[in-house]
Amino acid sequence: MSYRVLMVQPAFSAIAYAAHARALGWDVLVASHEAGSRVVADTVRSLATEIITVDTNDSEALAAAVGEAHRRNRIDAVVAGGEFYVPAAARVAQQLGLAGLDPATVDKVRHKPTMRQAVADAGLLVPRFAVVRDPAELDEACAYVGFPAVIKPVESGGSIHVSRVDTVEEARAALAVMYADEELEFDRPLDTDAVLEQYVAGQEYSADGYVRDGEVVVVAVTRKLLGPEPRFLEIGHLTPAPLDEVTRQEITEYAAGVAKAVGITVGPFHCELRLDGDGRPVLMEIAARLPGDKITELMEMATGLVLPRMVLAAATGSDPEALGAYREPDAASAGIRFLTAGGSGAYTRLDGWEELTAEPWVVASQVLIEPGAAIRTNEADYRCRVAVVVFTAGSPAEAHERWTEIGERVRVLTD
Repeated sequence: MSYRVLMVQPAFSAIAYAAHARALGWDVLVASHEAGSRVVADTVRSLATEIITVDTNDSEALAAAVGEAHRRNRIDAVVAGGEFYVPAAARVAQQLGLAGLDPATVDKVRHKPTMRQAVADAGLLVPRFAVVRDPAELDEACAYVGFPAVIKPVESGGSIHVSRVDTVEEARAALAVMYADEELEFDRPLDTDAVLEQYVAGQEYSADGYVRDGEVVVVAVTRKLLGPEPRFLEIGHLTPAPLDEVTRQEITEYAAGVAKAVGITVGPFHCELRLDGDGRPVLMEIAARLPGDKITELMEMATGLVLPRMVLAAATGSDPEALGAYREPDAASAGIRFLTAGGSGAYTRLDGWEELTAEPWVVASQVLIEPGAAIRTNEADYRCRVAVVVFTAGSPAEAHERWTEIGERVRVLTD
């Protein structure tokens, strides 16, 4: 059976929905502003059956445009094109009477304080936290949370303005930088409300999966490899994480509980957490979207589960096996390594790149920022990465060895 799927402002990992839907012979409708920073990628444009040009940041305009398209030809499913459009997709799905998150509670997966409170109310461990809506509230928040702490915007992504702070002065400086940032994300100014939370010292992981017919399924637990603090730049992921089965099961059960607590009733989730000093999972955050940084692809290579197709099956009530959501894994483990210029404002070449990327275990590689182009020097978020390598391995331990090898063999030269 063929369906018509609406994608709301698709970007990053959500582009996979278009490719898989078209491969199934389905129609792909794309709601996009088609101006400013909200212009769909050429890949999506080539796959789209129809592009609905509308201001996707205007809920009333989006509802009207989608309603008109639905009246012309029924829409069968709605998926969010990224983090910022999870609430919009929920509202549109409800408008059309389709499967989706409850718009009344969708803030639990977008607004970090609301998310943490919902998880705490469910009896699950979360960091101690406080909301800072004005610099005058910072001293009281610091006194309550204590140090070390982490400060971040209440609604953002990609590790933007996430930093560890060890004093009130550092917290005040981090908040000032956040307030001074005038860069737009999908034509939206950065929300300057911040959350200050207890720092959890421990290895970081993500638990990724989906909800279908009310069942929460964690497909894989992935290890996150981070750059130096006080920033938390993600420079690699290994799937599956090198964990004993008891710990893996504890993470799986915790993540499933978090997904239920925040009201993810259908579709994907990406749960980030750390293990504290007692080995207990503690929430960093959860999102109701496909994971970024090609974790979706790593999961597929290591487990055989094609997450975008599983989400499409859940959204349309289809049989996932019939949609090709299961296949044979490519390897026992898969990973990704991001390279940076180490804080330099530019680089001249990637020494050893050609030799490394010719290795048979390298699945894909890409230069993200060309030599000579300006690079952010703070090594703070995804915008600092200059190149990426995706690879497979025979075990989680070997995957970590190859992640290290990539960093040793490829040098980002700045002279």
